[in-house]
Amino acid sequence: MPESDIEQVFELSDIVFHQRTDAGEREERRWRFLLAHRVGAYDGDRLVGFMACLPLGVSVPGGTLGCSGVTFVAVLPTHRRRGVLTAMMDRLWSDTAERGEPLAALYVSEAAIYGRFGFGAATRAISMEVATDRPLGLRVEPDPGPLRLISPADAAKVVGPLYGRATARRAGQFLRDEQWWAESVLPRVDEEDEDLTAPRVVVLGEEPRGYAVYRSKQGDDSVGVPGVVQVVELEADTVEAEAALWRYLASVDLTRRISCWARPVDDPLPLLAADPDQVVVTRTWPALWLRLVDLESALTRRGWARDVEAVLEVRDERIPANHGRWSLRAGRDGASCRRVDAAPDLTLAVRDLASAYLGDTPVRRLVAAGLAVEHTPGTAERLDAALATPLAPFAADQF
Repeated sequence: MPESDIEQVFELSDIVFHQRTDAGEREERRWRFLLAHRVGAYDGDRLVGFMACLPLGVSVPGGTLGCSGVTFVAVLPTHRRRGVLTAMMDRLWSDTAERGEPLAALYVSEAAIYGRFGFGAATRAISMEVATDRPLGLRVEPDPGPLRLISPADAAKVVGPLYGRATARRAGQFLRDEQWWAESVLPRVDEEDEDLTAPRVVVLGEEPRGYAVYRSKQGDDSVGVPGVVQVVELEADTVEAEAALWRYLASVDLTRRISCWARPVDDPLPLLAADPDQVVVTRTWPALWLRLVDLESALTRRGWARDVEAVLEVRDERIPANHGRWSLRAGRDGASCRRVDAAPDLTLAVRDLASAYLGDTPVRRLVAAGLAVEHTPGTAERLDAALATPLAPFAADQF
């Protein structure tokens, strides 16, 4: 889709998502469309369907892979159920293959839609609230290093390397350049709540061992509305550094609550709190959805925790190149994956393999739910041991 049609994208999205995007918001969001590979569907000269595909890199066990970040998917209500979305998805598969991106990812607005296109929920997140009307007691001694606030403009340089270490530890994280830091992680205004402050970046240690990005909002005690610290992101090299950052956030003056919209399911804070009632997990939800576009490349370029050999029968109705039986031989020294005619050890759909790919959903749970069929006893358990990761996968970036 040509750059000249980007204005039509805003008109389309305002209709589909029931919103009004003013001139300032259009300018702030335009960078994503300029960065993305754009797929448009037209009825004559009018844009009736749109999909933006951001060229991203995502951390997987053992490294990073190219990933198409799918966003702003929209079809006019007058053109639904006419194959527009299917046609755009078919274009996505061919384009990502040409670009050598074995994965595609998205956040769903309607979960029922994307499973049929082969996407599976591959990471989960929790939402948390921390009561800070009293001191936050912690069961480990926080890192005593100095804390300092830095300019958001310096974040990529100062804490970018620490974020890079975090992506190496945890699958599902996206690589960032300076533009991504500035426009996606640290925009001046929060799109969801304009009453929040500009982002603050607090760093632990002269050589950063941890950092947190947060915004805040003043409360109104006269109507019982507490001041809030909204955590955008928190990364640290050690649990002691995490503890120091949480204690800092809990001590911000004129606030009585910390709100965290998305944290990893294995976030240590609920265990660290001396008073468990002070930290409440309010929601657990499927976050990033993943699609294995090039199954062979995705499986062979991922790291594996244990040796495993199995014949997988993968059902993929959308991408014929993935559909069929594959002999997987994988371990810490690498992996191979080739087509075979042999009897399968395990049969499953590509969307369910995507859910297991980063280590989130155990294959044995898929078998227990009837979503995968184990023909050779023990195959699911062996796959789970090979797919296992030390940390739960998590995607901090929204797009």
